[in-house]
Amino acid sequence: MAQDPQFESRKLLGRLRDTLAEDSAGQERLDRITHLIASSMGTEVCSIYLFRDEETLELCATEGLKPEAVHQTRLRIGEGLVGRVAKTSRTVNTPDAPSEQGFRYMPETGEEIYSSFSGVPIQRLGENLGVLVVQSKEARNFSADEIYALEVVAMVLAEMTELGAFIGDNDAMQARHRQSVLIRGACAQEGAAEGRVWLHEPRVVVTNPIADDPDIELKRLHDAVDQLRVGVDKMLDGAAGGDKEQLQVLEAYRMFANSKGWMRRMEQDIAQGLSAEASVEKEQNTARTRMEQVTDQYLRERLHDLDDLSNRLLRILTGQGSQTGAEMPPDPILIARNIGPAELLEYGRGLKGIVLEEGSVGSHATIVARALAIPLVIHSDRITTEALNGDHIMVDGDQGVVHLRPDESVVTAFRDKIAMQAQAQQRYASIRDKTATTLDGITISLQMNAGLMADLPSLENSGAEGVGLFRTELQFLVRNQMPKRSELSALYSRVMDAAQGKRVVFRTLDIGSDKVLPYMTPEDEPNPALGWRAIRVGLDKPGVMRMQLQALLRGANGRPLAVMFPFVAQYEEYTRAAEELEKAKERERILGHPLPERIEIGAMLETPSLGFAPQKFFEEVGFLSIGGNDLKQFFFAADRENERVRRRYDTLNISFLSFLEGIVNRCNTTKTPLSFCGEDAGRPIEALCLAAMGLRTLSMRPASIGPVKSLIRRTNLTQLRQIIVDSRERGDQSVRPAVMEFLRKNGG
Repeated sequence: MAQDPQFESRKLLGRLRDTLAEDSAGQERLDRITHLIASSMGTEVCSIYLFRDEETLELCATEGLKPEAVHQTRLRIGEGLVGRVAKTSRTVNTPDAPSEQGFRYMPETGEEIYSSFSGVPIQRLGENLGVLVVQSKEARNFSADEIYALEVVAMVLAEMTELGAFIGDNDAMQARHRQSVLIRGACAQEGAAEGRVWLHEPRVVVTNPIADDPDIELKRLHDAVDQLRVGVDKMLDGAAGGDKEQLQVLEAYRMFANSKGWMRRMEQDIAQGLSAEASVEKEQNTARTRMEQVTDQYLRERLHDLDDLSNRLLRILTGQGSQTGAEMPPDPILIARNIGPAELLEYGRGLKGIVLEEGSVGSHATIVARALAIPLVIHSDRITTEALNGDHIMVDGDQGVVHLRPDESVVTAFRDKIAMQAQAQQRYASIRDKTATTLDGITISLQMNAGLMADLPSLENSGAEGVGLFRTELQFLVRNQMPKRSELSALYSRVMDAAQGKRVVFRTLDIGSDKVLPYMTPEDEPNPALGWRAIRVGLDKPGVMRMQLQALLRGANGRPLAVMFPFVAQYEEYTRAAEELEKAKERERILGHPLPERIEIGAMLETPSLGFAPQKFFEEVGFLSIGGNDLKQFFFAADRENERVRRRYDTLNISFLSFLEGIVNRCNTTKTPLSFCGEDAGRPIEALCLAAMGLRTLSMRPASIGPVKSLIRRTNLTQLRQIIVDSRERGDQSVRPAVMEFLRKNGG
C-alpha cells in the first residue's frame, strides 16, 4: 500500500464489496473476508472476533491461525490484546505482541510464531461488535495508512454485521438484532405491557458503506452539509433575541457544523473508498468513543452536539428518519434515549409502554407517563441500540425489566402475569362503589392524583372520592412559552367541571430540581433537589404565582376551591404564600369577579422541618398533605434518583412511621385535615400501615385504588396497629416482616 494508500484502500474495499455480494453462507463470507484482508495487506494472519455476549469474544473466522480454533477460542472482555481493544475501543499496534502487558497466549490457535499484532475495534455508533486483527511473523509496526485501512474495513464489517450479512448456523453468528435480550432498568411507572417497538428516533441504517466513485460521494456529502448548515442557521435565526445561554449553545452547534476538521476527515474517508453516509458514521463512531472516555461535562456536551449533527446529516443523506413514512404498530412500546413531556403527550394514550435509556423517577416524562397510566422503565442501558422498529417487546414496569424479542417461555409467563392482573382488575371493579372500610369499621378516604384533563375520567372509573393532588406544572412544562392566565383559568374550570362536585386539590407550580421550564434559564446548583424550587421560586419571583392564583380563583367561578403550596419547609413560607392568595382574592373582588364560596389553603409537608413547625402553623393551615416521595428521601438522606441507596430505606422503617405518627398526633390535636400523597400511598401494604398509624386520607394513582381498597376491606386495622406497636417495642428496624406475617395468617 506504500505507493498510493487511497487507491489501495479503495481497491481493498471494492474487493470486499464483491465478496459480500456473492451468494454464500455467513461463515463462508467471513472466511473469504479474512483471506482477502490478509492477502491485500501482505500479512500471514487476519482474524475476526465477534461478541458472543456482552462479556465474551469468540474467534469467528481466521486466515493463518489453526482452523479448528474457530468458534472454540473465546476471550473475556479485557483479556489479552484482543480483549484490551474491545474494552478500550482503541487500536493496539505492536511489533512484539508477547512483550506487551496483558498479552495472553492461546495455544490452540498456533499464534506463537507471529510477532507483530494490530487490532482495531469493530463498532457502530459506540456499540462494540468485535475486533479485527492482523498479525505477521516479521516484527514491525503497521503504518498509519495500514491502520487507517483496517479501521475503514472494520467500519464496513460493523455495518454488514448490523445488516445480518454473517448469519450462520453457529449460535455465535446469529445477528445481534435477532437474539432475545433481557434488559434490567428501574421502575418509574408500574404496570405490564406487551407490544411492538416504536423508536422515537429511528436509527439510520447505512446499506451502501462502499462507494464506486469518490467524486460523486464528495458532491453528495457537500450538498448534504450545505443543507445541514442552512438548517442550523434557521435554528439560530429563530432563537435570535431569546435566551442568551440557548444562543451560545446554538452558536457552538453552528461552529461544529462549519468545522473544517470534521469536513476534512469525512472527505478523507470518502477518498479511502467509503460512501458519504459511511464517512459520516465513521467520524460519528470516533466521536462517540471519545464521549465515553471523557469526564469533562462541557466536552461531553460538545461531543454530543457533534453526534446530533451527524445524525441530522445521515438523515439528509439517506432520507431515513421521521420522514420515512413508517407506520406505527397498533400496540406501540415507545423506545427512546430520553423524551420531553410535550413529545410524549403528542403520542398520548395510544402507547402501551415506554422504555428510556436515561430518564429519572421524577422527570417530566415520568410525570406524564404516570398521568397517562403507561408502564415506564428507565435507565434501560443499550435499549436504543438493541431494539429495532417492530421488534416484539414486553415491559414489566413493576420490576423495571424489559424483555426484547422474548422466547416462548418468557412470553407464556409474562402473559400469565398480565392475565392475573386483568382478573384482579375485574375483582376491584366489583368494589368500585363501596367504601374502603376495614373489618373493625374504620373508613379510609381514597383519592387520586392527576395532572391532565385526560386523568379525570379515572375519577369515576377508579372509585376515587376526589382528586387529592392535581399537579399544575404539566401545563407549564409542555409549552415553549409561559401559558396565559386565560388559558389556565379555562383549564382549571374544565377540571372542576369534570370532577362533578368532588373535591380537587390544586397544587401550585412545583418547578425546580428536575422540573425546569423550557423558557426559564436553569440555575446551576450543586444539589437542585435541595435548592431553589417550588414555593421558594414562587416567593422569590411572585409574578407567576400571582398569575396562577388569579387563574385558579377565576376557574373556580364561585365554586369551593382547595389550593395547596408545595415544598413548604417553615411556617413563614406558608404565611407569605397565603398572603399572596389573599391579595389575589382582593384583586378579583375589586374587578367584580365571583369569588369561591369557600377557599381551603393547604401545604405539602415534604421536609422533616415542617413536622416540627410551631403549633400556630398547625392551627392556621387549612389542611396538610404529606408528600411521601420527597419526605422519605430527605428523612433518610437518600436521593430517590440514586439506585444504590434509594431502595435501602424502607417506608415501613420504625423511625419513619414514628415520625409520621407524630405528625398525625399534632394534626389530631389541632383538628387539621391530613392526607398522605405519593407512591407509597398506592402500595397496598404501605397504605395499610399508613392507615394504621392514623392517616385517614390517602391519594394515589388511579390504578392503585382498587388493590389498596381491596386489602383495606379485608383487614382489622386495630389488630394491625398492635402488630406495629409490638414490632416497635421489640426494637425491629422495619415492621414489614411482622406485618407480612400478620397478613399471611389472616388471609390478607
